[in-house]
Amino acid sequence: MRLKNRLKEWRAKRDVSQQQLADAIGMSRQTINSIERGKFVPSILSVIKIARFFTTSIENLFYVEEEK
Repeated sequence: MRLKNRLKEWRAKRDVSQQQLADAIGMSRQTINSIERGKFVPSILSVIKIARFFTTSIENLFYVEEEK
């Protein structure tokens, strides 16, 4: 199983840059980039902060993809 995300789509919908998101939740832009690319799995606290920033549920931003 792999944790996937829709952060890039949500940022585009809201016209938010990686830097703006990072500043708002106390992360680096590089970390946001790594999360979006699936290279870094964020902590549950970070996931909650991101969901709150976008005023949506965690499930709208993150999902699990079954490996084939």
